[in-house]
Amino acid sequence: MSDSSPRRLWLLAALSAAVGALVSACKTAPEQSAGTSGGSPEPSSPVTGPIPAAQGSARASPATTPRAYRQSGASHLYGLHANRIYKGRMPPLLYAVGVLNVEINQVGTVTRLDWMRAPRHAPEVIAEIERMIKNASPFPAPTRIGKVVYTDTWLWHKSGRFQLDTLTEGQD
Repeated sequence: MSDSSPRRLWLLAALSAAVGALVSACKTAPEQSAGTSGGSPEPSSPVTGPIPAAQGSARASPATTPRAYRQSGASHLYGLHANRIYKGRMPPLLYAVGVLNVEINQVGTVTRLDWMRAPRHAPEVIAEIERMIKNASPFPAPTRIGKVVYTDTWLWHKSGRFQLDTLTEGQD
């Protein structure tokens, strides 16, 4: 019976994560702003992909490559920062765009951040992105590939809301 105890804990954790995702999905979408350009209003579409994971989550990523892990990392960040996600298509001119490598160890802890393209004109955005990532640790553990370095592009609106290229709804 000692073998079933860890299995029971994993099942409970998975069930808790599923219930959290279901409750999170029940939020109402924000109203469309009155200043929408174009003749016909676009339907409000919720951001797809986020799977909320509480701080300290022991969730594991099914990814087998760094590129596949991007989905796990982006979903984790979207779940923790749902109120900061820019809803809908991004405008043609963004306040900042940054490309960042994030190193995650085998248990999901962020071990290094390395900017490939930092938005140097907006140092407050650099600091905010780094803070958000560090505070989101631990990420889903890359159990199938050990430690991972994944790259994502941050699309930053002047309102302080963002989208990640992995889960973007596009840009006008």
